[in-house]
Amino acid sequence: MTVTAIPATKDGASAKDATGTKEKGSKKKLIIILVAVLALAGGGYEMFLKPPPSGPPKPGDVMTLDAIQINLEGDHYLRLGLALQLVKGVKTEDGSKALDAAIDIFSGLPMAEVNNGTKREQLKTELVSELGKRYDHEVMGVYFTELVTQ
Repeated sequence: MTVTAIPATKDGASAKDATGTKEKGSKKKLIIILVAVLALAGGGYEMFLKPPPSGPPKPGDVMTLDAIQINLEGDHYLRLGLALQLVKGVKTEDGSKALDAAIDIFSGLPMAEVNNGTKREQLKTELVSELGKRYDHEVMGVYFTELVTQ
């Protein structure tokens, strides 16, 4: 039976240590730390240093909603059809928030006010503002596709 001893190196470490086993482990740690630092730096750039998108949002699809009847003042009513100009890349199938906002804004108004072009533009601006809140700025415009008073 023969026993082979591993000769020691000059600094007293075994030959196995001299082949770089410990160095490979420390290189792996260094690479892992370097990757983690780069990932954190990239995340910090995205959150804090990246410039915000410039310019107004770009128009996307137009979503047409079914017309609704809204009660006005004095036994009159308004038949109102809406189309929503969505921001590019937004897909929504739910028009209930827009119809609810239109009912809130137009209900109980005098018919003369709804038929006045200047006042109607103010009401449309108010509706766009309200839809911006309800749809988290995914709607950038409103079109009246039908507007009938009686």
